[in-house]
Amino acid sequence: MPHLTSTATGTASTDLRVGFGIPGYAHPLVAPVEWGELTRPGTPLHWVVLNVADGPGTRPDPRCLEAAGRLRNAGVRVLGHLDVTYGARAFRELVSDAHRYRDWYQVDGFLLDRCPTERTALPEVRRTATTLRALFGEGREGHIVLGHGTHPYPGYAETADQLVTFAGPWSDYRWSQVAEWTAEYPPERFCHFVHSVPRGHLDEALRIARWQGASTIYFTDRTDRGGSADPWESMPGYWDEIVSRVGTGVSE
Repeated sequence: MPHLTSTATGTASTDLRVGFGIPGYAHPLVAPVEWGELTRPGTPLHWVVLNVADGPGTRPDPRCLEAAGRLRNAGVRVLGHLDVTYGARAFRELVSDAHRYRDWYQVDGFLLDRCPTERTALPEVRRTATTLRALFGEGREGHIVLGHGTHPYPGYAETADQLVTFAGPWSDYRWSQVAEWTAEYPPERFCHFVHSVPRGHLDEALRIARWQGASTIYFTDRTDRGGSADPWESMPGYWDEIVSRVGTGVSE
């Protein structure tokens, strides 16, 4: 069974506001239904990641401009996708991509995908996060999410608004354990992305997220086909059902 966090974190409370973080659908040209669904009134969205072409691309993309604009008009936070490649990506390249996201798409923050987890990489990640926040100017703060995909060294929690502490298949998630240090932070600080979740296990998956103290989630029945596909590119087959469950809190 998954490790249960202390009730002091508030994960057992019925007022826990669970919502979706969308890791990034395929380009709006090939996934118009997915992007259209995100502006449906009442959908409990925390944020949506925009990944134009493994980053912001080389020029503004009209369809992505339109999709991002609709989301902003609907009051949805849009994050630019930055691939940190576990610390191998050059700082200046990341900042250059971030500037393009801000200038072209007016993003509200960034997801730093494939973020390092070890203590030695923390100073550079902190430097990057601080620089990215400064892009938003005085009086505004960009939302920074570190996409570790697993539990990092605890110091990362002081660097970003949220950490992705699980990203992977249901076969791993159902037996996963939460790091004890996460009990010192509220559930709003943590995100879980889980693919290959069968429809019949949705309630169980939602319970695990609550037990482990993660209020931003994304569950899908799409698979990675053994690592050859992106399971986040298309909408889950049970999208309406999970929106209803999360929106009404029936999993509590």
